Amino acid sequence: MFFLDLFKQVPFRILMVALLIILTVYLIRKSIKLFFDKTSLLDERHEETLMHFANQVTKLMGLVFFLIYVLSHFVNFLPKLITGSAVVAGALALILQHIIRDYIMGITYLFERQIRHGDFVIINGNRQGKIEEISLRHIKIRQYDGYLYTISYSNITELQNGNRGMRRVNESLLLNYKQNPDEAFKVIEEVAETCNQKYTEYLLKDEFGEPVECYKFNKITELNVDLRGHKYSLSGLVNEGDFVEASKMVRYELALAAYKNDLLMVDSLETSNE
Repeated sequence: MFFLDLFKQVPFRILMVALLIILTVYLIRKSIKLFFDKTSLLDERHEETLMHFANQVTKLMGLVFFLIYVLSHFVNFLPKLITGSAVVAGALALILQHIIRDYIMGITYLFERQIRHGDFVIINGNRQGKIEEISLRHIKIRQYDGYLYTISYSNITELQNGNRGMRRVNESLLLNYKQNPDEAFKVIEEVAETCNQKYTEYLLKDEFGEPVECYKFNKITELNVDLRGHKYSLSGLVNEGDFVEASKMVRYELALAAYKNDLLMVDSLETSNE
């Protein structure tokens, strides 16, 4: 009799529903995890992405169901509250419009497989790093400087994904316009040969084990950069997992060659005249 009276009380029922929703969310997440552990339908990164997404969806749905249940006990007061505050209702509509747009775009990115957990991406041309979290409304990327950058899907105007089996290393030297191009060409061509000898394991290989694209000198790729000098570039097609290390080593070889051969960097003449 005591428990029957207790169950009739609204706070007790709300508590029981909350516990039931938490248990249901836990069981759904556990089932999804077991499914991925027992199958190999998708690659590991895509499974991690779906797991993150499923966690966000179950959390949101659980919260929505809980709020609906709680508000159902105050249904007589809810219409008066909404109609009595037109300003609040309008503000809520604007907020929900933005949130819903984020959700729709997030689902689109996920099911079109444009991004995965752990991908290296460039967002809007000025933010780049590794995706650490994918939620329903936003993604978080860890930038090279260590900062964690969060952006909602509706604010993404351009997204470049480097993790599709291959990435192109593209490093360059910005040399003073008074630098003899013939000398610079000779030095950087030697750097390309050095990279092909020392860092061939990073290069993407075809089915016969041959590099798809070796490190190569692309000559002058840009003139009068900020009215300071010309850009000489070197590139190569590498495995996605080796991109960071390959980029570091190519930069090292370029810097070493510039030092050994006394190439005129953009600030070298200005420094010597001071």
